[in-house]
Amino acid sequence: MLAELIGRLGEVLEPEAVITDPVRLRTYECDGLTYHRATPGVAVLPENAEQVAGVIRLCNEYGVPFVARGSGTGLSGGALPRTDGVLIVTSKMRAIVKIDLPNRRAVVEPGVTNLAITEAVRDQGYYYAPDPSSQQVCSIGGNVAENSGGAHCLKYGFTVNHVEACEIVTPDGDIVTLDRADPGYDLLGAFIGSEGTLGVTTKVTVRLSRAPEAVTTVLAAFENIEQGGEAVSAIIAAGILPAAIEMMDALAIAAAEAAVACRYPENAGAVLIVELDGPSAEVERQFALLSQICSKAFELRVAEDPAERAAIWRGRKSAFAAVGRISPAYIVQDGVVPRTSLPEVLAGIDSLSREHGIKVANVFHAGDGNLHPLVLFDDTEPGAGERAEIVSGRILDLCIEHGGSITGEHGVGVDKARYMPRMFTDADLDTMQLVRCAFDPRGLSNPGKIFPTPRLCGEVPGVRKGVHPLVESGKAEQF
Repeated sequence: MLAELIGRLGEVLEPEAVITDPVRLRTYECDGLTYHRATPGVAVLPENAEQVAGVIRLCNEYGVPFVARGSGTGLSGGALPRTDGVLIVTSKMRAIVKIDLPNRRAVVEPGVTNLAITEAVRDQGYYYAPDPSSQQVCSIGGNVAENSGGAHCLKYGFTVNHVEACEIVTPDGDIVTLDRADPGYDLLGAFIGSEGTLGVTTKVTVRLSRAPEAVTTVLAAFENIEQGGEAVSAIIAAGILPAAIEMMDALAIAAAEAAVACRYPENAGAVLIVELDGPSAEVERQFALLSQICSKAFELRVAEDPAERAAIWRGRKSAFAAVGRISPAYIVQDGVVPRTSLPEVLAGIDSLSREHGIKVANVFHAGDGNLHPLVLFDDTEPGAGERAEIVSGRILDLCIEHGGSITGEHGVGVDKARYMPRMFTDADLDTMQLVRCAFDPRGLSNPGKIFPTPRLCGEVPGVRKGVHPLVESGKAEQF
């Protein structure tokens, strides 16, 4: 069926927009989480919503699954292609369609990078608040799919808090608009963060924020991570709401130094990056209080200008890629715990690291308890990958045990689907599947993501009796 579909793609796309060459297809075999790989059956590069809709209608006609992909910077395997399906790559759809400053909005296509929105309005005193570490290259369509956050989500929230509307192509090929202002159920809220399982984004209306009057960025160096954690708790307890509170441990610092020479204080067991923004008088008051709270820091560095501010952030923004300098392979994990549980969970991660002989570098949004442990291993060493997987999974168990979540901003994708039953009951998962089936009754839109063994649309909700048909046919695995 895929071969027949490929033969008809020329009806909706130019020949150069259809990729079938096996070598070129390898470009798209994984996202930023390289641990999971699959070569797509075919990749297409549409340039507008009508072409996306045409491809999806063909997929429906032939019963072929499809997966949407933006810049490929995701970290959960959410854009992992199907070997028997179509990969819809939206990277050519990168027009900033409209900027409406009086209403503080911009309409952009899904291939527009996160940072490009800010660059388009910076001179007018505006910016787009969500800022994933990959904001220079990650696309807004992927941000919508994963409900991406970033360092400043503590104060400003996630993508869902800054999107007013989305034009989408539904799984059956219709072009519709989901608007925050529409009465009734919040379908836009359901769509954002659905990881491509409810359709493909073709335009996004984002909310623009006014640039703050003052910004103060502080780097505090501590002898150990426990002191840094105490400072985080004290900052929040004092009533300060920073734009960002980020922490890195010694191993993450070493990786960043090797990669980008960020010149953080030597011999730091942990560094804390705190950014304050808002009215000048308020920032000054908060900084005075922050300086007292961070009295245990052996060095307090304050950025004097935008260049120094960028230098402080350089190490943190490069942390994920930087660990490649100290480890041949790694798994980026993404869990959330209450702030008060951070010391205990970090101690548990350290214990797991020693128990399994697997190093873990810790980088996290300390203000909201969003952990990003980087599980390091040598993929040429027999059994190392398996041990890393065990450590990665047990870190998520720690998060659940402490009242947290298995993901904060990277999504579930394929990487964490098997952990969903540890966090949700069968009834919870059935309810989620009913929502998915309402959008995608044929199960063609990014199948195999989020849920460990997807319930067939039309199947009666409840505890399943016997073996699932997909498991019985060998097409799925029961965890």
